[in-house]
Amino acid sequence: MHTPVNRISFAILLGSMFIIAAVSGFAFAPVHTASAARLSIDGSHGSGGGHKGGGGGFSCPVISGADSSVCSTNWSGYADTGSTGSVTYVSGSWTVPSLTCSSSGTQYVAIWVGIDGYSSSTVEQTGIMGECSNGAASYFAWYEFYPNPSVTISGFTVKGGDSITASVSYSGGVFTTTITDGSESYSATGTVTNAARNSAEWIVERPALCIGAHCTLTTLANFGSATFTSASATVGGTDGSISSFKDVAITMVASSSGPILAQPTSLSTDGSSFTDNYG
Repeated sequence: MHTPVNRISFAILLGSMFIIAAVSGFAFAPVHTASAARLSIDGSHGSGGGHKGGGGGFSCPVISGADSSVCSTNWSGYADTGSTGSVTYVSGSWTVPSLTCSSSGTQYVAIWVGIDGYSSSTVEQTGIMGECSNGAASYFAWYEFYPNPSVTISGFTVKGGDSITASVSYSGGVFTTTITDGSESYSATGTVTNAARNSAEWIVERPALCIGAHCTLTTLANFGSATFTSASATVGGTDGSISSFKDVAITMVASSSGPILAQPTSLSTDGSSFTDNYG
């Protein structure tokens, strides 16, 4: 993965969700689901600033049709949840959005599918990262078996408009990530000690930028919209779409008082697709 300034003191962290609100009558309650790692340019969670309390009257949006809805400072999209050890597969497809970059500064967006991270400290995922730097957009692909560092897929070319298909599977103690972009395809295998395997996700994320031990969430790049299609999972030995299992719609917000940074639509009729919209 591209390092914003240098490979020694900076790190971009991806992975577990930071929940700040649940729409079921509860107050804002920050939950760190993993500790940040500085082993490489990736880690496990986007740190953020949830605050207990209503945050000036802001209410986390309820996404129609979802089994539940929550707000997060680093994730937007959907997660399916199950019992520990029940999730063995997740897959989905999307078109890489062409980023609208501001003329100055740096912004990021990661789009991925994965197992774990919604309510656990293990993460197994693969996807693409888009970066805006002083008005120019660039992209690359990566995979991660946290707590091991994320790995940039060398020589794997990604650009706006490309069609991506990605999956993560588990069998016999081994995870396999696969990402395909046209004629390009890359698979990696890895093991994760005490992997929870209790959630599957289809996510748009803003990662955290770390300087030494201090981490802050990056500015989310204007991705316009990203549509996940053919989204499926295997939970408890059953194959199905997102809506086949207990699904959670996740809205990304700047803080417990808003504003909304990115938000998913309701699921399609067959439960296998949705669009995540910027702003």
